[in-house]
Amino acid sequence: MIRIVASPPYLTVQDAGWGGLRASGMPVCGAMDGWALRIANLLAGNAMDDAVLEWALGPGVLRFTADCTVALAGAEVAGTLAGAPLAGYMAFRVHAGDELRIDRFVTGRFFYLAVSGGLRTAPVLGSRSTYLPGGFGGWHGRLLRTGDELPIGTAGPTPPSDGWMLPEGLRPSYPPSEPFRVVAGPQVGLFDAEALRAFEAAEFRVARASDRAGYRLEGPTIHPRSPASLPSEAACPGAVQVPGSGQPIVLMPDGPTVGGYPKIAVVASADLPRLAQRAPGEGVRFRMVTVAEAQAAYRRRAIDLHTVAETVRRAARHPRTGG
Repeated sequence: MIRIVASPPYLTVQDAGWGGLRASGMPVCGAMDGWALRIANLLAGNAMDDAVLEWALGPGVLRFTADCTVALAGAEVAGTLAGAPLAGYMAFRVHAGDELRIDRFVTGRFFYLAVSGGLRTAPVLGSRSTYLPGGFGGWHGRLLRTGDELPIGTAGPTPPSDGWMLPEGLRPSYPPSEPFRVVAGPQVGLFDAEALRAFEAAEFRVARASDRAGYRLEGPTIHPRSPASLPSEAACPGAVQVPGSGQPIVLMPDGPTVGGYPKIAVVASADLPRLAQRAPGEGVRFRMVTVAEAQAAYRRRAIDLHTVAETVRRAARHPRTGG
């Protein structure tokens, strides 16, 4: 078990989410940063899409009631594990009674804690993710609270040895000033050349009124040539909608499956996890690319993940190899 000794403001169970259900109105959900989710699981010796803890917003304390291997990935945090300083992208062997304490976030918005064997909450429609708006999945469909105890599965393949760290060049990077790649959205034709130039030239800020459903952006207003009243149509994570206020909204994993606002662009799938790590008040810039460029970036991300998986497997087979 994992026991929640002091719950942070936001803590849920998440995995890779739901697939194939958008036609029924079910969002993808799952981890906001799927790249970090998969790396944390690999370091803990799990399947890449196993359920983990998604943690945000503040400090908290967990206690482990059995020996296991754990790993963190995603946002950089300051804290301790069994009294020793905590590090990301490292496999830690913990013992029954050890506590993990998070004191503060240094950079980023979400980090992921994977435990060998994965979290074994009851699956719903094939996923253990938490869908808070619907009140199902995860742990009773809600945020985790102080006193909750989560079951852990039986560990599978041998994880890397205690203290093995993923080489820095294989870790996700979250450069603060690099623009997010976007492709033209289905209603890009409703915006004139001046609006498109303004969209790419602007530096927006993530608004405080942002969550797993959508990131609202504050900054210059972007408007179509004329007010557009559109029928609702299919939408996807990463879609950049422009409501009447002219302040864009980027749909995130819990976002609706349909929408009627004009969609000026769609964030490339390879960049959406990086956008998820932007905290309120942090800057966001966009750069328009072709669909072929976005697909190439996604393929590179898949190759990078394969390289991580092979590196971790080699480390597990040959414990003395360095990280």
